[in-house]
Amino acid sequence: MKHRTLGLAALAAMGTSVAAQGQEMSSALTAVRSTKPIIDLRLRSESVDQTGLAEKAHAVTLRGRIGFETGKALSTSLLVEGDLLWPFDSSYNSTVNGKTAYPVVPDPETYEINRLQLTNTSIAGTTLTIGRQRITLDDHRFVGNVGWRQNEQTFDAVRVVNTSIPHVTVDLSYIDQVNRVFGKESPAGRYTGSTWLANVAYASPVGKLTGFAYLLDFDESPADSSGTVGLRFTGERPVSRLTMAWVLSFARQSDRGNCPLNYEANYYTAELTGTFRHYTLGAGVEMMEGDGVRGFATPLATLHRFSGWADKFLTTPPNGLETRYVTLGYARKAFVGLDAFSASAVYNEFGSDRLGLDYGSEIDLQLQAKWRRFNVLLKYADYDADAFATDTSKYWAEVNYVW
Repeated sequence: MKHRTLGLAALAAMGTSVAAQGQEMSSALTAVRSTKPIIDLRLRSESVDQTGLAEKAHAVTLRGRIGFETGKALSTSLLVEGDLLWPFDSSYNSTVNGKTAYPVVPDPETYEINRLQLTNTSIAGTTLTIGRQRITLDDHRFVGNVGWRQNEQTFDAVRVVNTSIPHVTVDLSYIDQVNRVFGKESPAGRYTGSTWLANVAYASPVGKLTGFAYLLDFDESPADSSGTVGLRFTGERPVSRLTMAWVLSFARQSDRGNCPLNYEANYYTAELTGTFRHYTLGAGVEMMEGDGVRGFATPLATLHRFSGWADKFLTTPPNGLETRYVTLGYARKAFVGLDAFSASAVYNEFGSDRLGLDYGSEIDLQLQAKWRRFNVLLKYADYDADAFATDTSKYWAEVNYVW
């Protein structure tokens, strides 16, 4: 009887093991069958006319992101994506091609792994992502993927996002390498070190309140090591026939880790936007303080979205930067045979935080249309310099195809 019982138990265990293996095999097959391709192509022409340089830049580049994302096996999916960037016309300074007589267009020829990540959702209300990944927080002002450039910014990181508490999102990341837009061949193409990101948001009936702490420590660029803590409040509300939206944010930054500087600087922004039918009108101000040696820095931001599309303020001047701007937009769906159409204009005025300097002004214009899987963009930026940098005009025309 004893041997019979043991035999039955062994057979049961074997059956359970075989069943478990069968379930795992079935799950793996389902994940493979659910695999989706990633095809993201962008052909762009970018021209730059910059006072003080002998040549005008003209860059024609094709960016391809090709890869796949599997379905889930054991609550885990795999994403693999390559980033391929071919220059058809390289009459520009890519920062690594040595063509310093031309203005900079930071889109160097490169072939590299853009994303390689595992994502697990086995814990209720929690998403865990490990590997090379895209991280964007809020409006990208402090952390973004710099999606405007052909080679985007990605992060070698561990990220945990938890939504188990009603109306609360906790987003935590540890980063040991930042893969920057300049490409793997550039000395500035990688930032290594220990960087921590914490972003906690509460969605209330009157708006979304977010607290954040970004602790950066870089080996290659110690001057960019900093600690930034702050609050952000956003929301929108109907007012008669208008929809009013607002953004309020404040942050304080200081040196951290191996930063050779001893500094403190504040940041604030306030923006109000009104939308009526297809029309949008907005205005705002953003201040980044400076002490004459160091300005408030956001090295992980999608900088092209802020302080003018001509990208004259990718690094905050030592005396700080105040940006005052007005925006006008028009957007609608199903427009003249298109799936979507939009037009926008922005006027910026730039000045310093200290010494009362007038840096200059800028006009930005954009037209965008979507038809099926195609997106077409025409864009223009004109920076008129006064006490900072030089006059610069930029023109873009691009076609995007996303599968």
